[in-house]
Amino acid sequence: QVQLVESGGGSVHAGGSLRLSCAASGYTITNAYMGWFRQAPGTEREGVISIGSNGYTTAADSVKARFIISKDNAKNTLYLEMNSLKPDDTAMYYCAAGSPGWYRPASLADENYHYWGQGTQVTVSS
Repeated sequence: QVQLVESGGGSVHAGGSLRLSCAASGYTITNAYMGWFRQAPGTEREGVISIGSNGYTTAADSVKARFIISKDNAKNTLYLEMNSLKPDDTAMYYCAAGSPGWYRPASLADENYHYWGQGTQVTVSS
């Protein structure tokens, strides 16, 4: 059974930083394409940043130069480093993983992902 468990969310002031983690079990993240998505109340889920099977990344314009996605294959964990946080970054953040064995580039389209975590809340105050 595949499980993705996010952690690291919390409340910070604008300009602060947080690092989210997504620990995978029943699923090997090596060579997998994975991503981070977020959803604020009353809005649709949006792709934030993704890493492809080839290791290349893509990010939404709103987070470029502020957010970094990385993998630790030994720990089977995906990370999201968030810097210079803004109140607009306030949302529930979700980790997502692609179908096992599929080799795909980075993607911010949620229909490309097969597994989802339960989310971790990030709140940024001004």
